[in-house]
This record gives sequence, structure tokens and C-alpha cells, in this order.
Amino acid sequence: MFKGLLFKDGTLSGYEISLDIILEYQYKKLAIETCIDLIANAISTCEFQTFEKGVQVRKNNYYLFNVSPNQNQNSSEFLHKLVHHLCYDNECLVIMQDGMLYVADDYETVEYAMKENYYKNVQVGEFTFNKIFMESEVLHFKLSDENIRKVIDLLYESYGKILSSAMGIYKRANAKRFLVKGKFLKSHNEKEQEAANELFNRQFKAWLEADKAGAMMHIGENVALEDMSGNGKGGNPVANSRDIRALVDDIFDFTALGFHVPKALLKGDLADIEKQVDSFLMFCIKPIANLLNAEFNRKIFRKEEYLERSYIKIDTSKIKILDIVNLATAADKFFAIGVNSINDNLELLGREPLNEVWANKRFVTKNYQMVEDVDRLEGGE
Repeated sequence: MFKGLLFKDGTLSGYEISLDIILEYQYKKLAIETCIDLIANAISTCEFQTFEKGVQVRKNNYYLFNVSPNQNQNSSEFLHKLVHHLCYDNECLVIMQDGMLYVADDYETVEYAMKENYYKNVQVGEFTFNKIFMESEVLHFKLSDENIRKVIDLLYESYGKILSSAMGIYKRANAKRFLVKGKFLKSHNEKEQEAANELFNRQFKAWLEADKAGAMMHIGENVALEDMSGNGKGGNPVANSRDIRALVDDIFDFTALGFHVPKALLKGDLADIEKQVDSFLMFCIKPIANLLNAEFNRKIFRKEEYLERSYIKIDTSKIKILDIVNLATAADKFFAIGVNSINDNLELLGREPLNEVWANKRFVTKNYQMVEDVDRLEGGE
């Protein structure tokens, strides 16, 4: 038993809790935190591209989202915190203050149907703002109508009991059990009683301790010891931990399903990794990136600016590592039909673009021409 422990927001304090309960809780927490870390790592790899009237630029907004959202966090730390709140709490509030972005740790929401919501008692770290933030002044993200973490918690309330039962059966099945035969119920003189106490209280205890590298025990005359534990004489077969592992795997499977993360990817299974990553990007990362995109654009840009193609775009293409050999054919084809410039291809390879005018020009091979010109083609010999 542990004293001074209570689960609250990932911390423990206040009550006595058994080691089994702590271990069960950590299985669920490990599954949830691993899912969130995978999502946060993927989102933090994305590039926040900024456009002004359809032209990609690198100005204040680019630096804000890709390098330093505020004076205390870099972009990776900021996005990890944002995604953790979004996935764990199903929503996240980001306030814009003095040209910087901060993820709120706590806040109260006052919702309306026909006018702006507002947020009060907004807390960032240890600091609480006295002002009220209107909806138009903040970035508020909501993942879904149902908090998936709470659904997982409710599922685990019943499934955790099964896991606890399986752990209990495993421990009981593998516990050491001995039958001691002797005349212990007859009256003993003081010397005989001390010998019996020595046998049960000290020698047996030391002999059965798992941490002991070696132990000796003296069995007195007319005393027989019979092993009744697993695989011993008269004992049941020793249980293995596979049943417990199967239940833990179920917890990971349920959690992966809830967060739309491929379960093999969550468990670190590298078989068919390319298809797993594709599924992860399509069903998990891109919907979250679209959610972030929409909120950033509707709060940072006016309607007229957005319609003139001034916006932020989260580029998820950099999440997946591309093999330069496999990319060569596609890069050549994109260049040949004028989709990519030389600098575009360099960026696909993760290299810095060239500061040359010709590197941004697009070229088309003579193999391609307009359909309208087909009638004017002359056949060759």
C-alpha cells in the first residue's frame, strides 16, 4: 500500500492506494499519452505556410507559428501543449496577447446562441487574467462533440476490473504454497515452541523471498514439506502473463480506435509502416490540421483578406519521410509539366532553395502542347 496518493489530473495525493490500482491506471494513461504524443509530434512537424494575395511569404506570422509563438516557448513546445489540451480535454483555448500566442491552462466559458461567447478567469501558468476575452479575440478549438478521453475512462471503469481480476489470478496461480506436515498442534514446551516459531516466522520467510539470491532452511525431525504451488506435486499449472498482456493490448486497441491512430503504429509495430502512416495522416492528422487551419484563418484574417487569398495553410506533406530515390521520378515529372520549379523540388528533398530568379521559373518539355494545336501537327517520316 502507498500512503499520500490520489489520482487527480495525472498526480497522486491524499489516500492509500494499492500498487495494483496504480499499475492499472498507468496502462490506460500510457495508451492515451502515447496517442497524444504521436499526434503532437506529427502536427509539430508540419510547416505553417503563410500567403498574401496568393503569394507565399515569410513575415511575422510565419515566424510566429513556425519558430516562436511567445517568449517562453518555441513552436514545437507550443504545439505539443495545444494538441495535448485539445486531445485530452477535447478543447483548447489560445489567447492572443501583445502579438503573441499562449495556450490557456484553465478558463471558464460562457456560451450564447445568437451572440459571441466569452471566456473569463483565463489562466496561463500561474497567472490569471482579470479581463474577459470575447470569442473574436481568442482561438478556440473543439475536437468533437464527445470527449473521447471520458469515453475511454468510462470503458476502462468496467474493463479495468477485468484486468485487476486477471492480475489477481496470475499472482495467486504463481504464488508459492507449501504443505508442512508435523505434530504442531500438540502441547509444546517453551524450547519446542521457539523452534516452531523460528521455522515459520524466520526460516520460511527468508527461504520464500524472491529477492534472495540463495537461502537455507533447516527442517526438524518428523517435519515434512510438500510443494503445493504451481507445477509442484498436487499444485495447479503455473499461469503465465499472456492473459494480462492480451487485456493490456485491448486497452491500447480501444484507445487507438478512439483517437483514430492505427493500433499497430501505437504499439510500435513496423510491419507495413507506410500504409499505417498513410492511414494516420488521412484519418487523424489532416482533420486536426483542418480544424487548426479554419480557426487560425477565421480569427486572424478578415473575410475580404481571405477571399483575396491571404491565409495560413498547414502543410502536412513533411510529416512523411520521402526516400530521395523513390521521389526522383515524381520530381522529374512535376518539373517536366511545369508543376514544380527547381526550388520546389529542392524543398521536397528538404534542402534550402536557391536565391536565384531562374530557380523559381517553371519549364515545360516540348512533349506537351495544347489540345487546340493538334490539328496543326505534321506527321514525320
